[in-house]
Amino acid sequence: MAKLEIIIASTRPGRLGLPIGQWVETEAVAHGAFPEVELVDLAEVNLPFMDEPTHPRLAQYTHQHTRDWSAKIKEADAFVFVMPEYNYGYTAPLKNAIDYLHREWQYKPVGLVSYGGVAAGARSAQMIKQVVTTLRMTPLVEAVAIPFVHQFIDEEENFVPNDAMTASAKAMFEELARVSEALRPLREGVGSPAK
Repeated sequence: MAKLEIIIASTRPGRLGLPIGQWVETEAVAHGAFPEVELVDLAEVNLPFMDEPTHPRLAQYTHQHTRDWSAKIKEADAFVFVMPEYNYGYTAPLKNAIDYLHREWQYKPVGLVSYGGVAAGARSAQMIKQVVTTLRMTPLVEAVAIPFVHQFIDEEENFVPNDAMTASAKAMFEELARVSEALRPLREGVGSPAK
């Protein structure tokens, strides 16, 4: 059974990533391309700054938080990163979460939902592509870009998308499912990380 994990990259108080991530989760469940969808909030995961003594490619994890994070990422077949743009880049918690692991990310597609001001988080989305491709992930062309994000947050702090965003999300889920299935034989050939 294919599993999609939606990772909320912002951890700060007052962040907009949570309502946007909840919208992405609702859309993904309604779309139905993935029988299992899980929202993963980096604020709740609460990884410390990278504290493993060996390189992640060795998968010789010494801390329980790393083993738990490894298991969480390993069980996914595809990802969506919900990410703001901070100073022309993506968030430090997202980079830290990525850097903790190696094999667990391999041969999995990633859709990007970026948000910000006039650029809609486009610079953060572009910047992360070189990182994820180094881990043999496949970033999709299909993405959701949310400009001037505050105008899409209602009084109850819910995200209210426009039609273009909803259509973009649908296209992203379809491509995530297609690419995830195409990469499945490669994922099955990746060795299991050490326990």
